[in-house]
Amino acid sequence: MTKKLFEGIRIIDITFYLTGPLTTQAFSNLGAEVIKIETRSQMTGGGMGGQPMHTDKLSVTLNFASPKGLELARRIIATADVVVENLAGGSLIRRGLGYEDLKKIKPDIIMLSTCMQGQTGPYASHAASGHKLTALTGFEQISGWPDRLPVYMAAYTDIIAPRYNIIALLAALDYRRRTGKGQFLDMSQYEGGVQFMAPAILDYTANKRVAGRVGNKYAYAAPHNAYRCTGEDKWCAIAVFTDNEWKSFCKVIGKPALAKNPKFNTLLARKENEEELDALVNGWTSSRSAEDVMNAMQKAGVAAGMVENGEDHIKNNPQLQHRHFLWELEHPEGANYFSPAGVHFLMSKTPYEVKRSPILGEHNEYVFKDILGLSEDEITQLVEDGVID
Repeated sequence: MTKKLFEGIRIIDITFYLTGPLTTQAFSNLGAEVIKIETRSQMTGGGMGGQPMHTDKLSVTLNFASPKGLELARRIIATADVVVENLAGGSLIRRGLGYEDLKKIKPDIIMLSTCMQGQTGPYASHAASGHKLTALTGFEQISGWPDRLPVYMAAYTDIIAPRYNIIALLAALDYRRRTGKGQFLDMSQYEGGVQFMAPAILDYTANKRVAGRVGNKYAYAAPHNAYRCTGEDKWCAIAVFTDNEWKSFCKVIGKPALAKNPKFNTLLARKENEEELDALVNGWTSSRSAEDVMNAMQKAGVAAGMVENGEDHIKNNPQLQHRHFLWELEHPEGANYFSPAGVHFLMSKTPYEVKRSPILGEHNEYVFKDILGLSEDEITQLVEDGVID
């Protein structure tokens, strides 16, 4: 049987919500043994709500408020290669589980702390979530319509941060392979997100312009919008950048002469008459399906994409189905559910499959008995004492 990419790597997952779980999921889906430590009093995704982010992981329950619980956590960590946590800056240090503590029991341990604004600095201890961080980085300031309030984008930075975490962990694992040394990775989700605002920051630096909301418009393209199509709430996004693309667009909609119209024959002219142009495009798309509009435009070399919803992804997207991106998984606590694989590439030598997320505490016996060597009586006593939560 083909060995999985990260087979033989053990990762301790002390994370919750999105950034941390998505980081470790990339490794669990590719063969790493990811042991998620959580508590019943503060569930961090082991149950049904967190299924899509915890595929292939193991779940154990420990009471971190108990000294014995912390000691068991240290014993589990001593068997691991990597620890990943995304609590507020300094939280694990105060529990005696910081990097300086852990490397005493496992000198080559790799630890990744990924929190809002890093482990140092005046705001390091600020506790929040990606919902607030998305606003802090500035994404919401430039998202929406100029005459309306900023758009609430949810935890967008929680999707950005795991990519940097994964790359950093890969580099640390390679470094340890070459040198035998572990290290501490201090990841600031704020810094990972704000770099996507680089154009706006540079524009302010050079021109003192503060970026604002422009809706679906773009300075270097017209038409550039989402246009209504047939069906309930169906749309297709179209973007025309060059005059040649504009000529192709006009041919697709059956009005080749429109390409020479002085109102639209240059990008500057199209931008000056953009409202009229959008009405013209909507007039053509509104009697056609979003898929037909997309296919016709793409065939002519014009950028276009139908605006998909969850049903489209699962039922109507042959590309995702062909690449087996969505996996239908069973779960003993509820109905089947679809989960993205979490791996956005296919490798010829290391195939993978996605298995369901664990039930909270499902692997207590395996971890405490098989890995730590505790007896049945010891485990029973720890449960009675509230240590194994």
